[in-house]
Amino acid sequence: MFMKWLKFLLFISFASAAQAQMIKSGPQVLSFHSDVDDTEQPYTCYVPKNYNPKKSYPFVVMLHGAGSNHRLAMRRVFGKSNFEGENDVEASLYFPEWKDVEYIVATPLARGTMGYQGVAEKDVWDMIADVKSRFSIDPDRTYLTGLSMGGGGTLWLGLTRPDFWAAIAPVCPAAPAGVEKYIGNAFNYPVHFFQGGADPVVKPEGTRKLVEDFKSAGSQVEYVEYPGVLHDSWVNAYDNGNVFTWFSKFKRNPYPEKVKLSTAMHKYNTAFWLKIEDFKKGNTAKIEAGFEGKNNLVIKTENVDAFSLDLTNHPSFSPKQKVTINVDGQVLSFAELKAGHVISRSGSSWQVIEIETPGLRKTSGSEGPMFEVVSDRHIYVYGTGGNPGKDELARRQAVAQKAAEWSYSRGDFLGRVMVFPRVLSDREVRPNDIERSHLVLFGTAKTNTLIAKFGDQLPMELKEDKLETNGLAYVFPIGKKYVLVNSGLPWWEHKVQNNHPFAALSSPLPAGNLAAFGDWVLFEKDKPEALSASSFNKNWKISPEDAKKLKSTEAVILK
Repeated sequence: MFMKWLKFLLFISFASAAQAQMIKSGPQVLSFHSDVDDTEQPYTCYVPKNYNPKKSYPFVVMLHGAGSNHRLAMRRVFGKSNFEGENDVEASLYFPEWKDVEYIVATPLARGTMGYQGVAEKDVWDMIADVKSRFSIDPDRTYLTGLSMGGGGTLWLGLTRPDFWAAIAPVCPAAPAGVEKYIGNAFNYPVHFFQGGADPVVKPEGTRKLVEDFKSAGSQVEYVEYPGVLHDSWVNAYDNGNVFTWFSKFKRNPYPEKVKLSTAMHKYNTAFWLKIEDFKKGNTAKIEAGFEGKNNLVIKTENVDAFSLDLTNHPSFSPKQKVTINVDGQVLSFAELKAGHVISRSGSSWQVIEIETPGLRKTSGSEGPMFEVVSDRHIYVYGTGGNPGKDELARRQAVAQKAAEWSYSRGDFLGRVMVFPRVLSDREVRPNDIERSHLVLFGTAKTNTLIAKFGDQLPMELKEDKLETNGLAYVFPIGKKYVLVNSGLPWWEHKVQNNHPFAALSSPLPAGNLAAFGDWVLFEKDKPEALSASSFNKNWKISPEDAKKLKSTEAVILK
């Protein structure tokens, strides 16, 4: 009798669990927790009607354009434009019926209109991680598309993580600044551009130039231009599920015979089995590596000082055989290639060395520039040191509050960017905050106790007699996080002209102003040119040339 009851209870338990895990089909709004500002970030997800968690599904990420949202983006990628007389607000309220596809599709909100660099870029990858935790995704059939601002995001996210995607499809792409450095990374997947021939926003001439640049880099490119079509070329591009049909032709090869990789940052230094370990900062590092027989590789580099290979499970590699690598004409042979081996340049020659645990060195997650601080979880901190009066304390707090103003109205189209970082006094910052967050510290060692706390590790300070006339802002790694110190005038008082055609599609000021600088900026009030704006070297040191220039300003003390 007891066993019958036990079986019955187990059956009820399993049935309840199965029912609780039932996944709704069709379009639906889900969310993930963002540790940028401890908010729930929505995204729209499409689940096929007969979703089976035992199967692996192809996955499409769709990025919305400026002035749009995740709900509209889901409609767009399925070819459902607004009905006649219907505005975007009305169209966002519901999902019309459309033909089922055997794809998981996800569309992020990405905080509104701010491009897909910085916080919004992180949001996309956080959303992808959330989707993969909920659904069975085929890693070799993952695709990326987007329109206008989202087309630019498709280029940026597609090119900076080239080993993640099987194919990408940018539609009338508003290409962001810096994307040209990564075009060569599309070597291992196809790219399909769509463009309106009479587009007044994203000019067809610009997209045609991009197409030619991709072709010159060896990419497999398709281009469709719709004569007479304005900026709404997505209506044609996504009509009748066309993009799903195109994506279905392609599958990622996780072990390509040949890889090309370009990068200007350590955070984007990997493609498949190839990793750039060190390179000359300020330049675009490029490497091309390919097999020419079993365990035989030919590699060409440009501005690369060190790289590594992870050939585990590659069909053209055997760990038990001798490895021969021709690097820039120099042949290296060794008995075996192990994890931890790095091929490093010494003068004009290459050698194989063991990876060393770096000291203070620029690596992924610890390379700057200042914009990286506000691209992740960060806190704005004003000082309480020096016994300030009520008015002075309020002034200090107001500066930090101004820096944290991401969500102000930029008009009906650009709208508000939904980022809500915290503002704290130095007394309110807890050990957990220092461990988890980048810190934007205002003041000096006399006025901000955290600047004083980290003083022995920080490389420079603004002189006391220059606090009213000059501003100094710089980034520096402390532990596993960054601090950004701003002394004297706040960095946004140094006006920087941004002539990029899509400058408005970026992080709002004041935070967005940091994207114009490297690791530091020193400026004088009302002067258009910075006194010094540069970056630390690979060991987080100031070069002799930059040190000389900083000293000549007589505004900074170098430690």
